[in-house]
Amino acid sequence: MTSSTAGAHHEAPLLASRTQHPLLALLIRLHLYVGLLVGPFIFVAALSGLVYALTPQLEDRLYAEQLYSDSTGSPQPLARLIEAAQTYIGEAATLSAVRPAPQPGTTTRVMFQAPSLGASESRAIFIDPVTAEIRGDLLVYGTSGVLPLRTWLDQFHRSLLLGEPGRLYSELAASWLWVAALGGFALWYIRRRHSGGPVRSKGLRRWHASLGLCLLAGLLFFSATGLTWSRWAGGNIGVARAALGMSTPSVSTALDGETPAPAGEHAHHTGMAMSAPRVAAPEMFDQVLSAARASGIDAGKVEIVPAAGPDRAWTVTEIDRSWPTQVDAVAVDPRTLRITDRTDFSTFPLAAKLTRWGIDAHMGSLFGLANQLLLAATALGLAVLVGVGYLMWWRRRRLHRAGRQGMVDVLRQLSPRAKWATGAVALGVGYCLPVLGGSLLLFLVGDVLLALPRGARSGEVRRTEEA
Repeated sequence: MTSSTAGAHHEAPLLASRTQHPLLALLIRLHLYVGLLVGPFIFVAALSGLVYALTPQLEDRLYAEQLYSDSTGSPQPLARLIEAAQTYIGEAATLSAVRPAPQPGTTTRVMFQAPSLGASESRAIFIDPVTAEIRGDLLVYGTSGVLPLRTWLDQFHRSLLLGEPGRLYSELAASWLWVAALGGFALWYIRRRHSGGPVRSKGLRRWHASLGLCLLAGLLFFSATGLTWSRWAGGNIGVARAALGMSTPSVSTALDGETPAPAGEHAHHTGMAMSAPRVAAPEMFDQVLSAARASGIDAGKVEIVPAAGPDRAWTVTEIDRSWPTQVDAVAVDPRTLRITDRTDFSTFPLAAKLTRWGIDAHMGSLFGLANQLLLAATALGLAVLVGVGYLMWWRRRRLHRAGRQGMVDVLRQLSPRAKWATGAVALGVGYCLPVLGGSLLLFLVGDVLLALPRGARSGEVRRTEEA
């Protein structure tokens, strides 16, 4: 008896038992479809996320000249550094923000906007705060000022460098990842319960199950945090948070008490355009920063943004997203240097705090190196998990074709109550996660189309037997 024949005989009782439990058969079929059809997207997202998690160390080496300085001594006023940057860049760009050197040995970043730059792109001039020497000139992205390497990796990770259409890939992966993870856990639990003890799987199935159990929490975390900045599901999440009063507070720059719009945690991911400030006097940056420091803005990493108009305030925002998180912000009236508004992370709604922590942990910045290593290990494990799943399918592809029922066939076997419940869950999840709902519909259509030849062959066999 060949190994494939032995495997078929060994699997036959299991296949027969599954046909007696439509819900279990449906779960198996769905898990298989997700692995086969969405697996490639999850695999690419895992590998690109693995590299992204290691970018801080790569950037430290690649951009060491721009980020660091060997000069020692007292730093010069921001006005002097800004003037040096403006002299270097000329009049073709408008000053948009300044990030003072967070600690000795690092550079100050003066950021400019220009009509030739894309949405959320800025030109950053890196200056030695002690000598006012220009150390570098780089294109940075988003309100976080992401450097070129991370910008490329970030855009590849979320859109395959295809822009908005490419974002469907990452949303598809994030939408189905939790389904695949929980479905795999449910299959493991059912097998364990039916066997009356530990599941004694062999070979690839054992490795697949064990690795999936180890990664379960991380996969659910990746899926949840990834969905928050997706286009369709993320929009629904934002609407729900706003309706529940859980949006992230934003400091108001209006000097007439206008209500601010909610802040966006994903500005550097979503490509939100930053408003262009008016021309600001360099000496105002020192004065505004001094007023903000006096009001309690004490983080080493801060960003100063000049007013966008005569009726607007300046803002000074903490941008240290490690632990403990420092993202407090104040608005400063440039005429009086009075604090007109402020937001403190300690007063954020719980949902806003969890979102902030979740996004920062997803990006590897919350707990530093430990966070990065955990992300890298989980991403690598996920890539291996997908690879092992494909290998399992390849070795048993004949069994999948011959012994497995289609998803539509299994749905027909459900009781009326189970059909209604399954339909209601599918509609609810599909409404909240539109990409998942649309792809599920495609799964069903594809399943029907694949079943047509099988049905035609069965009818031909029956006609032959009757003849």
